[in-house]
Amino acid sequence: MDAVVANYPTHHRDAISDDARRVRNALLERGLETPLIDNGLNREEKFQRISDAFTEITRTLGLDLTDDSLCDTPDRIAKMYVDEIFAGLDYGEFPKVAVIDNKMQVEEMVLIDDIDLVSTCEHHFVTIDGSARVAYIPGERIIGLSKINRIVRFFAQRPQVQERLTQQVLVALQTLLETEDVAITINATHYCVKARGVMDSNSSTRTTALGGAFKSIPSTRAEFLR
Repeated sequence: MDAVVANYPTHHRDAISDDARRVRNALLERGLETPLIDNGLNREEKFQRISDAFTEITRTLGLDLTDDSLCDTPDRIAKMYVDEIFAGLDYGEFPKVAVIDNKMQVEEMVLIDDIDLVSTCEHHFVTIDGSARVAYIPGERIIGLSKINRIVRFFAQRPQVQERLTQQVLVALQTLLETEDVAITINATHYCVKARGVMDSNSSTRTTALGGAFKSIPSTRAEFLR
């Protein structure tokens, strides 16, 4: 347990929910957690350091921070990083999950399609824009449908590679639902491909993670992928 705690910032250890702790531990055990270190910084300290860093970046690029259009840019970026697009680095922000007993004895696939997804490439810190399809076959538990969207969003709000993001959502739902019968596919455009480098504006990337019946039963897998 000490090794798990050491991988998470100290000022949030007591703030995270039991569900968040279980999910984090499951990801750590499988080597799927986003690489994190305990830097001991609180929200205000992170904000100030990022703002200072972007002040230096903008000056290095030769931009005039006395201009009224640019003067607040470092603070805007710091707020965006800490409170918005990278909020998923903080397990204190893990969505409150409504999981209930499957009293209705639902046995068929539950599928949510076209979940909007915006993330950030950890290699270049530019946008990943796409959608996710998530399905599970209920066992003893079922989950509130909007919570699936929120879990996708939580893990998307990190510097990411799409392959890891896909696996993180899979493991999180398997942990919370206590079943292996979960599947996810993500289709996304990477702006590190679209806006720089090869500058290919047409290609997209699809990743899929399958568990339980979705992996072992061809007809179930085909129904999900179709």
